[in-house]
Amino acid sequence: MINRRQWLYGMGLVAGSGMRVGRAAGVTAGNEAHAAPLELSQYEPRSMLHVHESRVDRSRFPLIDFHTHISGSTKSENGVELSPDREYLGTPQELLAVMDRKNIRAMVNLTGGYDHGLAEAVAKYDRAYPGRFYTFTEPFYSRFKQPDYPKRQAQAIEQAHRDGGRGLKILKTLGLYLRENITSGSLVKIDDARFDPMWDACGQLNLPVAIHISDPIAFFTPTDRFNERYEELNNHPDWSFHGGDFPSNDELIAARNRVIARHPKTQFVVLHVGNFAEDLQNVSENLDRYPNMFVDLAARIGELGRQPRTAGKFFDKYQDRPRMVTSSRSRYSTTICMKSIFAFWKPKTNTSTTLQPKSRRRAAGEFTGLDCRRRSLKRCTTRTPPGYCESRCDAISISLSS
Repeated sequence: MINRRQWLYGMGLVAGSGMRVGRAAGVTAGNEAHAAPLELSQYEPRSMLHVHESRVDRSRFPLIDFHTHISGSTKSENGVELSPDREYLGTPQELLAVMDRKNIRAMVNLTGGYDHGLAEAVAKYDRAYPGRFYTFTEPFYSRFKQPDYPKRQAQAIEQAHRDGGRGLKILKTLGLYLRENITSGSLVKIDDARFDPMWDACGQLNLPVAIHISDPIAFFTPTDRFNERYEELNNHPDWSFHGGDFPSNDELIAARNRVIARHPKTQFVVLHVGNFAEDLQNVSENLDRYPNMFVDLAARIGELGRQPRTAGKFFDKYQDRPRMVTSSRSRYSTTICMKSIFAFWKPKTNTSTTLQPKSRRRAAGEFTGLDCRRRSLKRCTTRTPPGYCESRCDAISISLSS
């Protein structure tokens, strides 16, 4: 004999089963004409949210864009630049028109190259328009196999300083592309002692090092259905660092941290939110541990916008140490990046990344403004690492190289 409760429970299971069968049958019948799977490349979802979308065309405060790529090498192989000759992605006049329209006080061109390429870039931008452009130098990896490379690389930094270079840019070439035979052999580690004279030279000359050592953590995991950047990696499979002889993201960060610890007199601007925007607790711990470490925010709005409260607290706490950036490569991309970034920083806003082209679409389709305090926003956008040159910007003292 069963009691009333058991009987009702049993009847509920039977009824529920019938409803599921009926519902499934209805779905099958209704969608029979649309059974073919949709190609991922054809997937272009439209948000159903009805909220105010913020579009801010001009910065509230005159800002310094610390992370741009106005020039690049004319020759590279397997991710390693091999020529000092430069190609330019925008003329000074084209860039200045955008900068004035967006209230950008100055741009830092991180990829200025070396030797005569650097001197040419400095003359074309920095010296022609003082205070509007600042150009960084880069290592000459093409001479890496020479026996006296460590000494010659340090001397090249000194020459770059004399030529007008305002800092050193380290692309992820070091750690992920540069090999013992330059483009072949085993990978060269970030904390390889052969680069110690270079780091020391930067510290002695008060040249900040802008260092990019890793990519989003998803690039180090399998490109499968669980990868939040599957669409991006599917379109660009060469962006994946999963497998092979590539180090893990944790190994790259640990090697970078050893360099920062060994060279306390050298300022390191760790790009892309410390190369770990997915884990701001990790970035915070490193900022607390290394007073000579700074971060920029380039190309990580997708990660930061999905954690607006955590990110907002992060910027309020470390408002003297993040840098305003776009990671742009042309005047057009600067315009697009700035529209998204201005809205992103604005208090209590809803913003969108729909301007991202489909081939580069990232994990987050939409994100939330950070609601940063006005004081934090002003300091993050108008200041760069201390000791870096003195200028004035809307009565705010900024540091950009002397």
